[in-house]
Amino acid sequence: MTLYMACDHLGVDLKKDLIKHLSNNGINVEEIGMENSELDDYPDFAFKLGDLVSRTPGALGILICGNGVGMSIAANKVKGIRCVRATSTDDAFKGKNHNGCNVLAIGANLGLPLAKEIVDTFISTKPADIDRYLKRVSKIIDYENGEYNEL
Repeated sequence: MTLYMACDHLGVDLKKDLIKHLSNNGINVEEIGMENSELDDYPDFAFKLGDLVSRTPGALGILICGNGVGMSIAANKVKGIRCVRATSTDDAFKGKNHNGCNVLAIGANLGLPLAKEIVDTFISTKPADIDRYLKRVSKIIDYENGEYNEL
């Protein structure tokens, strides 16, 4: 599995801690190589990570900003990305298992213990395999591709 991670200036410390945590658990993280500064803009990181995830079969992404909302909005503009903003392990599980999410957005404000739990849940959760969930994800993909005509 390829796992990409990026953050704006608010998420630098949490990103470093999560990379260490994941590395200690045998998971290699590819950091998005963009400089952080107080003047950086979260959409730049979300778009770059989203492009990489969408072009890499089976890849996942993790985005960190102040509260995860901005990163989630921006990532969801990238074709092929379904990003869940998670504030709980239940959000992370359902985002991936029910909605086929391939990117997780979290807030730096969560703190390390909860962020670890959310990230671990997202990574370990299996994608949807229940027909009604698969049908819903297919509708989202069809709409994104301009092929959904059931409105």
